[in-house]
Parts: sequence; structure tokens; C-alpha cells
Amino acid sequence: MKDLVDGSWETCTTSTGVELENPATGEVLGPALGSSPARVQAAIAAANALGTWDSSGRADILDAVAAAVAEAADEIVRLEAAATGVPIRQTTPLGMILSGAFALAAAQLRSGLLTSSVTREDGREVLVERLPWGPAACLVPWNAPAPMAAHKVANALAAGCPTILKPSEYAPFGTERLAEAIDAALRAAGAPPALFQLLHGGAETGAAIVSDPRIRAVSFTGGLSGGRAVAAACAYDIKPVQLELGGNNALIVLPDADEEVAVRAAAELLTTLNGQWCRALGRLIVPAGREAALVSAVLDRVSAMRTGDPVSPATDYGPLIHSGHRAAVVTARDGLGGTVHRAKLAGPGNTLAPALVTGADPARTTEEIFGPVAAVHGYTTVDEAVALANGTRYGLEGYVIGTDEQAALAVARRIRAGEVKVNGSSIMSLHLFTPRPAWGISGYSEEGTAETLLFFTNPRVVGVEAGFALHTQS
Repeated sequence: MKDLVDGSWETCTTSTGVELENPATGEVLGPALGSSPARVQAAIAAANALGTWDSSGRADILDAVAAAVAEAADEIVRLEAAATGVPIRQTTPLGMILSGAFALAAAQLRSGLLTSSVTREDGREVLVERLPWGPAACLVPWNAPAPMAAHKVANALAAGCPTILKPSEYAPFGTERLAEAIDAALRAAGAPPALFQLLHGGAETGAAIVSDPRIRAVSFTGGLSGGRAVAAACAYDIKPVQLELGGNNALIVLPDADEEVAVRAAAELLTTLNGQWCRALGRLIVPAGREAALVSAVLDRVSAMRTGDPVSPATDYGPLIHSGHRAAVVTARDGLGGTVHRAKLAGPGNTLAPALVTGADPARTTEEIFGPVAAVHGYTTVDEAVALANGTRYGLEGYVIGTDEQAALAVARRIRAGEVKVNGSSIMSLHLFTPRPAWGISGYSEEGTAETLLFFTNPRVVGVEAGFALHTQS
């Protein structure tokens, strides 16, 4: 692993205490290494010295970055599959985000998103400019690190913020390759060397970055405990923080639902990214009396999936990222109570058969597991179904399946979550230009194509007042 500090790449030598594994075999690959404390401080100092990036050619430079990243995309998605266990059939379509994020950021700059004006009653114009906060930190998790890094970094750079990127120590390789492509394009464009930097490490490195007062904005995607620590650090310096902290997402199957649609949606939500994603299925809420039939049908569909090496195009479902995470998922699954129903599916390395759990007390199924496990709850009325869906502190995603689309939409509007999808299970958002908000402990400061760019800015309002306070001068 190599980090990038003020234009200089250097091999990391500091231990993070984490042993990396090949998810497909369980083989220990060696220690995950991080940036030294001196390199961390040097990166922050360089970003602080630069302050902001005021280039008028930002959009053109971001387009050049998009082109460079596109050339590296095939390599990046393969590295992501190998490191995370997510099948390359899934990392490849997610790879569209890699270059697309930079192209979208450039397009938004050209659209004038960061500048507007309003006209006063006296005809004078008041200018509203959205300006960069200053040095920004982008911290991404291990389940889809490079696409999330591209989204955050593209928008931070578009805003004019010198940007420090830190990937998870469990899956640094795809993000490092992304950083190489970004760095090469920025160098070719003559951008300042401190504009974009890459640091490696664990929680200690992340804490050193986000708690430094010279970092003026933080975008973090990860777990709840890490998010709380980031929020606390940012609160001390009154700096803006963007948090996306996961979910325990409900799928409500309405009484009139097409069973085939419901089964497909549940199976895909249970297994996409091997169940290791924030918008995965957490609770399957079905009409009372139909639990057994739906569980059987979902697991039959899952059992037909092909397991194997995640870098093989033939693999539908892959291994979990690390044996430690696999053990944690098993412990959480078995701690729900009730009866565990497993798919008839086996695979190499850290593969874990997806499971549905029936008969568990809903009070014990409110936390995120972050693996291929979901609880199943029966309901007798739609009001009860909605109450079950909302019976968690999380509020990221929700799903409703029903033949009567208008009735399903009416139920969707009762779910307390940032996005609720009807009759579908895509990993993508409902629309490219709608926000990706979160409720409750799922986070705050919404993400989105426009929203993330706006997050890295703060408005300044300038105009001619031509008036005075009401005090009269004697």
C-alpha cells in the first residue's frame, strides 16, 4: 500500500493491527498498513496551506479526471471484487460511478449550481456564491469503497476543497488505484500537489484527520460507532459533517403482492453485495400465515445462485470480506432468537449461506447486521406492517411490494426512511437527481448528485444595501 502526500507517493509501513484476507480462500495475506503519523500531519498541513482551489477551469479538469478514471475502471472493479468478496458482476456496474461522478460534478459546475442571484425591490441584484469550506476529508467503508470515494472526492474537488481521502484498511486497493488515476490527471492539468491526497490506516488515522481543526468539512460513510465518533469530533470545531451510517431496512409485502415479484425483491435485497450494504434487507414483513411459503420461495431462489471466486464472471454470490466479519454476522444472526432458515448454498473461503429468521421478537430485530441475514415478521393489518417497518431507530431505505401501485405508494409514504421504493430492488437510487437522505441514526446531511457538491460549500451573500439602521442621527 502507498499513500500520497503533497504530490509524493510513499510505501506505508505503520501497522493497523488488521490482517487482510483473501475472501475467496480465507488465506491471510498479511497486515494492513497505514500512513505514519508524520505523513498524516504533513497531508493536513499541505491541504491547510493550499486553503482552497480557485481555478476557473475546474470543470475541464474534472472531465480530464473522469477520462483517466474511466481508463482504470476495469482494473479498479477487479481489485474491489478480490478485496471485498463482492462478485465482479456487481462491482462492474457500480464501476460506472467511478468516472461518472467526476463528469457529473463537472456538469453541475457548468450549470451554475454554485452561483445564483435574486433581485431586490429596488432593482439591485444580490449575489449568492457557494464557496468551498476549505480542506475536506472523505472517509469510505470497505463494501464499495472506490465508487463511494469517487462520489465524495469528485464533489469536494468541484467545490474547490483540497481533499484528503482515507479508505477502509480492510479494502484499500481499488481506492488506491482510483487515487493514482485522479493524481495523474490532476498533475497533467497542473493542479497543486496538495489538492488531492490519499492516506491509509484504521480508526486512529481517521480520528487524527477528522479531529484536526485544519480540516473544515468531513464526509463519512461507515458504521454507527465510527459515525458517532466522527460527529463528536466535528461538533467540537463546529465543522459540517455528512454521515451515512447504515440501515435496518424493511420490505413490506402487501396482501395483493405478486408473489414472484416479492420473492425476487427479497432475494436480491438479501444477497446484493453479499448482504454487506447499507440498503440491504433487514426485515421481511409479510401477511400473517404466508411466512413459511415466502421464506421457502426466497431461499429456493437464493439457493439457485452460483457461488465461487468473486472475480469470476460466473459468480452470483460471493464470500464475506473477512472471517472476523463472518463470525460477527453469525453471532448476530443466532442472537435474534427464533428459527434460522438457511439457503442450501455453500462456497469457498468466507462464504456464508444467506438466512431468514422467523419467530423472533421484533424488539430483537431492530439493529443492522450488515450481512446476508433478515428477520421475517407476519402482520394482520397494514397499520401493523407500517409499525413494524418503523420499529427501528434506523431510517435509510424502505421497500413495498403490491399489485395496486397507488395503494403501495400510499403505504410507502408512511415509512420513516430517506428513500422508499415500490416494486423494485435496484441498488441505484430512484433518480439520479433526487437526494439520498437518511433519518434517525442512519445519518444526516443528505447525499446526492447535487446535495454532496453543495455540502462541501457554504454560501456568501453580497449586494448593495443602500439603506441604514432605523436609528436617527441628531
